[in-house]
Amino acid sequence: MTDSQERPLHELLSHSLVDIYVGASSIRFPLHEKLLCARSPFFQKIFHSSSSPFSTPRSTSKSPSKSKSFALPDDDADAFTAFVGWLYGGSISTPRSEADLGGLFELYLMGEKWAVKALCGETLERVRDWYRESDTYPGLRRVQYIYANTSPESPMRRMLVSATARMLVTKDPDAEQPIPMHWDKALRKNGQLAVDLIRMVQEWRIEETKVPDARRGDVVGDVKKQGLGDAIEAKVDGEVEEAMKKGEIDDTLVNGDDEDSEEEVANSEDIQGEQGLLPNGVKTEDED
Repeated sequence: MTDSQERPLHELLSHSLVDIYVGASSIRFPLHEKLLCARSPFFQKIFHSSSSPFSTPRSTSKSPSKSKSFALPDDDADAFTAFVGWLYGGSISTPRSEADLGGLFELYLMGEKWAVKALCGETLERVRDWYRESDTYPGLRRVQYIYANTSPESPMRRMLVSATARMLVTKDPDAEQPIPMHWDKALRKNGQLAVDLIRMVQEWRIEETKVPDARRGDVVGDVKKQGLGDAIEAKVDGEVEEAMKKGEIDDTLVNGDDEDSEEEVANSEDIQGEQGLLPNGVKTEDED
């Protein structure tokens, strides 16, 4: 942090102003030049670097200097308004609903683009506070938006990835959808996101004893619940049922004929009686 960034606000409110035009409608924001440049290396370079069109040798004439202005046509005017509020007030409003996070993400991206670390840090904390206090996790569209506009080293991206990883790891495996359908589709399409989630879990340094080891039979899922034999039997039954539906197997070969089965049972009982195969102490009617 430079000396100018540490200076109090009143020392940076010079008479020199710059006009920043934001958005497609070119909304004008007159700002104190010294304050803006002290807080942002980006604007410092725009207005004061040797290559800047505004950095011309001081004229000896008494003619008024050319006014300084800069356009940001691709930026959001509402987010820039929040930036101005932070620039002069030093704070960011706490979001009241999930919808308010959109403006905070825009503000954060401005901070990264303009190299305003203090703004990025403050915005990140407000987003973190919202998810913690609401006991919720980042939505897919929020994560995708940050992914599309940040680098892998972005603190905001890493925070969202870590929160998402926790959501997936702690999800009840017995739930109807352990992985929400929209997340499932996104992870199949975005391999980098899936890789980042795995890397984040690795960074947690979870103790090995707390992680199931399939080599020792600590398998989580249907095989553990049913037992290996039951799992195999269930799989076979499913395949047989599917083949019966397709007509590939005659159901009488599997289920048998009920009438024949009853007759066979009756005949079997008669044979057992004739051959003296009934249990000891049990007599037939003829023996009475």
